[in-house]
Amino acid sequence: MKIYTRTGDSGQTALFGGGRVPKDDLRVEAYGDVDELNAVLGLARGIEVMPRIDEVLVAVQRDLFAIGALLATPDREKMAHHLEKARIDETRIAELERAIDEGDTELTPLRAFIIPGGSPKAAALHVARTVCRRAERHVVRLQRDVDLPALVVIYLNRLSDVLFTLARVANQRAGAGEVTW
Repeated sequence: MKIYTRTGDSGQTALFGGGRVPKDDLRVEAYGDVDELNAVLGLARGIEVMPRIDEVLVAVQRDLFAIGALLATPDREKMAHHLEKARIDETRIAELERAIDEGDTELTPLRAFIIPGGSPKAAALHVARTVCRRAERHVVRLQRDVDLPALVVIYLNRLSDVLFTLARVANQRAGAGEVTW
């Protein structure tokens, strides 16, 4: 199988399960943002090994593949058997909240806005947080016109909090400190 197909040369792309849309379609923007977020998380994992942080991130990366599949599939009934891995549920949201709570145990209470940066891993996590927020905005816009599980927006909202907390933890562990505004 070749990596290039030439089918997108006209500015159209195929959706999972059939159909074609312009590459700037809101659905494509939403799953493109999720894909970009996944890549930035891969970068963050590759910068410096931090066991608990990286465990959370790889699980999130798997979730993001599932969310991307949901976003790229206009006919979920037709593709139901392919989307079995694409289930984001209340249990997964609770796991994200536990990751925040665990991270908070390593941190001093937040008393001011934090300027993104610090260690390379923390800086990458801050970039991931902003990409996550963009993905969330695009999914919210898409959700106005398309039936999507409400938990996708909840997941992305919670994930941005996880990424903020993990960035703070990465700085704490690296001894980088935080610059406040």
